[in-house]
Amino acid sequence: MINYKKATKENIPSILDLQAQNLVSNLKDDEKDDGFVTTPFTIDQIEKLIELDGVFIALKDEKVVSYVMCASWQYWVAWPMFEYMASFLETLEYKNQKLTMNNSYQYGPICVSKECRGSGVFESIFEFAREEMNKRYPILVTFINKINVRSYEAHVRKLGLEVITEFEFNNNSFYELVYDTSKKVG
Repeated sequence: MINYKKATKENIPSILDLQAQNLVSNLKDDEKDDGFVTTPFTIDQIEKLIELDGVFIALKDEKVVSYVMCASWQYWVAWPMFEYMASFLETLEYKNQKLTMNNSYQYGPICVSKECRGSGVFESIFEFAREEMNKRYPILVTFINKINVRSYEAHVRKLGLEVITEFEFNNNSFYELVYDTSKKVG
């Protein structure tokens, strides 16, 4: 049985374990084909996101088997990547609406343990987080490194996210994707 809930500080060690198992810098080249996360979060950063109701987890036997992090642009701009994305956010439109730091939020990273991939956990945790974030924002925005084919395919094919633009940052190529948070997955 898998339970979905907002994370608490007690879940941080298990979140950090899952992060370490899937962090791109910890993986061999052939392991990256199964997907990866790029941003190593600290305990303090996760605690702050928990305070903002922005960490959603899937628990199996009290172990975190998936997490997704979501927050306002105001939170994320402390990182250069998100500051860059925010700098051109208002040049983009989705469903005849200009994107702003007030009508959209940054979704991700999302991580699913290897043993739970392909089991529906990905779709379920996305849906749980989407429902919660829809109370605050109508539009989800995220990015995916173009070399992370598994993540791209999962988000576009399984969830229906749409590519709104592409960009380069720090010698990497990315897709930027959006989703209408009022729309249930499936």
